[in-house]
Amino acid sequence: MSDEEAKKRTSFEKYRLRRLIEVLESKKGAHTELISLYIPPGKVISDVTNYLKQEYGTAANIKSKATRKNVMEAIRSIISKLKYFQRAPSTGLVIFSGAVPTSGQGTEKLEFWMVTPPEPINIYKYHCDSKFYLEPLKDLLEEKDTYGVIVLDRSEAHIATIKGTHLEIHKKLTSGIPGKHSAGGQSQRRFERLIEQAGHEFFKRVGEHANEVFLSIPDLKGIVIGGPGPSKEKFVDGDYLDYRLKQKIIGVVDIGYTGEPGIEELVGKAESLFEDLRYTEEKRLVQKFLEMLVKNDEKVAYGEREVREALLQGRVDTLLLSEGLDILRVTIRCPNCGYSEEKTVMKEQLQKLQEEVAQRACPVCNSSLLTVEEVRDVIEELGELGEQTGARVEVISTETEEGQQLKQAFKGVAAILRY
Repeated sequence: MSDEEAKKRTSFEKYRLRRLIEVLESKKGAHTELISLYIPPGKVISDVTNYLKQEYGTAANIKSKATRKNVMEAIRSIISKLKYFQRAPSTGLVIFSGAVPTSGQGTEKLEFWMVTPPEPINIYKYHCDSKFYLEPLKDLLEEKDTYGVIVLDRSEAHIATIKGTHLEIHKKLTSGIPGKHSAGGQSQRRFERLIEQAGHEFFKRVGEHANEVFLSIPDLKGIVIGGPGPSKEKFVDGDYLDYRLKQKIIGVVDIGYTGEPGIEELVGKAESLFEDLRYTEEKRLVQKFLEMLVKNDEKVAYGEREVREALLQGRVDTLLLSEGLDILRVTIRCPNCGYSEEKTVMKEQLQKLQEEVAQRACPVCNSSLLTVEEVRDVIEELGELGEQTGARVEVISTETEEGQQLKQAFKGVAAILRY
C-alpha cells in the first residue's frame, strides 16, 4: 500500500480501532488469563511461534486448573492462526485471546481478535493479565503534531492550539488602547508616544502568555501568526516571543479579522502550512462537498438511503461519515425459512425494535421465530461497503463548523460521486 493510499484510509481505520479498543476494554478475565501479543512489522512468525510454545510449556505449571486450561487454550488459538503467516504485515500484527466470563451465565468463552494496525507498531510484547494490554494501540490514536496560532492586532489577541481535529483557544487578551486622537501639535505627538508604549506593553503581555502556553508543549510543530494591518509583523520582529518559539514560526498571514473569526480565516488561508493536520483536511473535504452541492453538481449525494444506493452502484468516489452518527443497521431473519430484511434505526430505538420483532410472525412462513440476528454500526457498515467499491472513506469529527454541518444538515452521511 502506497503512502497516499495509507493516508486515505487512516481516518476510517482509526475509527474502527477506537471502537475495537472500547470493546476490548470491556473484557475482563476471571484471573490472569487474557493474552495480548504485539508483533512488529516484518517479524519472522516462526520465531514468535517458538516463543509461544515455550509459554505454553510454562503455562502447564499454573496451579489453578481453570486458569491453566484457559491460558493454554488461548496460546493454542494464537498459534493456530499464526500458521497462515510467514512474516508480520507491513504495519505489524496485534492479537488478543482469552477466556471471557459470559454475562449472567457463570461460564467462560474463548474470544479472539486479530488486528492489523493502521500504522506500524514497533514493539514485540507478550502480555498475560486479567485484562488486555491496550496502551500501544491507544498511542496510535493519539495525535502527535500540535500547531500554535496567534491572531492579533493592536486592540486584542487570541492564542490557540490545533491538535488533530481539536482547536482550543487558551488565552483572549485585550489591550485597552484607545482609538485615534484628533488633537494636533505636541498633544498629538505625546499621545502617539503613549499609544506606541501601550502597544509595546500589550505585545509583551501577549508574548508572555504565548510563551507560557507553547513552551509547555513538547511536540509543538510550528506557529502561525496572523492579523489585519502591520501589528503582526511588529510582534514577530520584536523580542516578544521566547527565542525557541521564534524559531518555530512557519508563517505570518494577513487576515481581515481578529478573534475566533480571525482564527478560522487564518486556518483557511494557511492550509498549506498546517502539514497533514486533520483539522484542515476535514474542513477541506466537507467544503468541497458543499461547493459542489451549491453549484447543483449532480456528482454529490447525501442521506443514508441515497448514499447507500450510490455505494451499491459503485459510484462513490469519497464517502463522508460523521463520527457523531448514532444509527444502526439491523438484520432481521427467520431461521425457519431463511427470510431476512434490513432496517436502519437510531441506537435508542434498538430495544423497542427487538421487542416488536419478537411479537411479529414471519411474513413468508408465519413462524414466530423471527429475530434480530445482526446489529452493525452504520459507520462501519457503510465504510466497509465503500472500501469494497474502491471509495475513499473519511470519518469526519464534529469539532469543526463543517463537521457539525455534515451531522446536522445532512444526517451525517454524504458522498462525492464518480459520475
